[in-house]
Amino acid sequence: MKNSFFKSHITLFFICGMLFSGKAQDVSGIWKGYFISDGGEYYKLEFQVAKIGGYSMKGVSYSYLDVRFYGKASMTGSYISTSKNLLIKEIKTVEVKSTMGGATCIMNYNLKYSKSGKEEFLDGTYLGKYEAPYQTNPPGKWGDCGGGKVHLRRVVSSDFYVEPFLRNKIKNVPVIDNQPPGHYPNKTQKPVTTKPPVKKPVTTTPPVKKPVVTQKPPVKQPVTTKPPTKEPVITTIKPPVKTIDTAEKKIPVTKVKPPPVKVPEILKTRSNELVKVLTVNSPEVKVKLYDNGQIDGDIISVYLDNKLIISSKMLTATPIVVNFNINDEDEVHELTMVAENLGSIPPNTSLMIVEAGTQRFDVRITSTEQKNAVVKFKYEKPK
Repeated sequence: MKNSFFKSHITLFFICGMLFSGKAQDVSGIWKGYFISDGGEYYKLEFQVAKIGGYSMKGVSYSYLDVRFYGKASMTGSYISTSKNLLIKEIKTVEVKSTMGGATCIMNYNLKYSKSGKEEFLDGTYLGKYEAPYQTNPPGKWGDCGGGKVHLRRVVSSDFYVEPFLRNKIKNVPVIDNQPPGHYPNKTQKPVTTKPPVKKPVTTTPPVKKPVVTQKPPVKQPVTTKPPTKEPVITTIKPPVKTIDTAEKKIPVTKVKPPPVKVPEILKTRSNELVKVLTVNSPEVKVKLYDNGQIDGDIISVYLDNKLIISSKMLTATPIVVNFNINDEDEVHELTMVAENLGSIPPNTSLMIVEAGTQRFDVRITSTEQKNAVVKFKYEKPK
């Protein structure tokens, strides 16, 4: 009897713990961010999702480029609190407005919940599938319309119409017309039934700076004169080649290190937190910096090895690009992100995408007015 009583209390404690854990990890709400296709196309993305009992979820998704494309789709899925996985897929397209033409695609998302301080995130992948009547015969499968990565952050307001199923879960939510960015007509207009299968936003690549080649001055050949005829010529004339070899031997082989760069005051007065150490197998490194989630006016400055290379630039959906080379395996380069403000939604957050040869890294950066974020880069030749 005592043993049964003990077991029943343990079971009750476990169930209560599960319920508490599930409540703490409830993903109902509004999430904003973007998805990046395997081909590198970048689109903004918003989720509105709500729990409808047990593990089941329902919601809508908004994806948009700018005035060229906007789409809304209904979704269904589940959230497993023990594994922190949100598995949700689009059922059908509700609205599409596009000037790009093409077929309609729906998405299947596999996302993981995480929390850092007060910030909450959903990160993962997606697969696309053509929507009827664009499906092939037999019907297509997930992945036929591409795939990629998804990054979302929980926010308190929407750029769109807040769905009725979500209003009773969020306090003080303004009800607005469902208007996509770029001043489209409201939702009473008959939607266009086209959506691009391959989404190609306009991207700009910064010009590659050609290295300045400095030409060495010509080596002056030593002037030799014949000695007086009293002495044999062969014993008094030194061969020019030997003189050149001697001169070359005098050149030091050891590398000359550049003088150390003076550390800027802002890197002294704030703490510098190491976020990541990346080992790349290509000497040419490209770094792209985006706003992580909602564009809220975050402004940053960037230092490479204590040198200011980006000064007070706003993070947007268009990346800030930094290119540099690592020429030796002994070199370690430091990229430091300094928050010039905290935006309208503190702290200052950004997404760093690093491309080096065939490698690609995603690093989430958080910086404040007391703390800078540092990412180190090392070069290792491929074996």
